[in-house]
Order: sequence, then structure tokens, then C-alpha cells
Amino acid sequence: MRRILTLTALAAVFSALALAESWSGRLLDSSCYDQQKSAKTCDATSTTTAFAIDVSGKVYKFDDAGNAKAAEALKSRADRSTNPNAPPSSQIMAKVTGEKDGDALKVESVEIQ
Repeated sequence: MRRILTLTALAAVFSALALAESWSGRLLDSSCYDQQKSAKTCDATSTTTAFAIDVSGKVYKFDDAGNAKAAEALKSRADRSTNPNAPPSSQIMAKVTGEKDGDALKVESVEIQ
């Protein structure tokens, strides 16, 4: 019985991971993008609260949990942790893992590159 439960649990975990996709692109300020309809001047900053990612010209907005994860990742990104007084680079590249829901993403993790 224990073996069956273990195998069932492992199958469930791997099934959930199989559904997750990943996207790499430029991290954007979603509010700015909504207003300007252009990603050119809408780079995410430390004050951004709503995020999106531009993947080869297609923009995906984050869900609420994804916004929180992106804000945390942005605050602790590697180029700022070594020298917090250094000016941040303007374009921020990110890798996002999650599920697509229309033009939005249900974000599981955000990695600033």
C-alpha cells in the first residue's frame, strides 16, 4: 500500500511539472505597457508593482502571485546584490516558469538573468 501511495505521489508531482512552461524575455512594467501599448520605454523598475514579459514581441502579463515573485526577484537580483549603489541596467531579462492562461501567466517562478 505504501508503495502505491509513493508512486501515485511521484506521478502527481511529475504531471504538474510537465504542465509548466518557461518563457525568457524582457521584464516590463505592465501598467506602463497598458498606457503606451509599446514595450520600448516600459522597463520594470524597483517601484513596479504589475509586471509583464515581452517574449519575441508577444507580451504576457503576470498574475498577482507572479507580480509578488517578480518584485522579490528584482529586489534581490545578482547585479544589485554585489554593489547596491551601482545604477541598475535599463533592460531586465527574466526567465519565467508557469502556465499560460490566455495572454496572462500563472507564474510559478521568476529568475532575473
